[in-house]
Amino acid sequence: MSRICDISGKRANNANRVSFSNKHWARWQYPNLQSKKLYSKELDRYVRVKVATSTLRTIRKLGLDETAKKVRDQATCICLHALQH
Repeated sequence: MSRICDISGKRANNANRVSFSNKHWARWQYPNLQSKKLYSKELDRYVRVKVATSTLRTIRKLGLDETAKKVRDQATCICLHALQH
């Protein structure tokens, strides 16, 4: 089971746990993923997705289809920007 948001692509972040004596231990910070059945107007059916709660807030604001388009457009812009440099 992958711990990646199906819509935004959020994944685990590598960080350090730091004690009072300033010792460092590597650890993972995982996104808060929830399995949800959300309705897609474009597909006219329910879709089961594993989505981060931060992305779920955006879905409630804009809708599933609009959020997916927005994220896809941002990913395309990032790829184009990386190719230019």
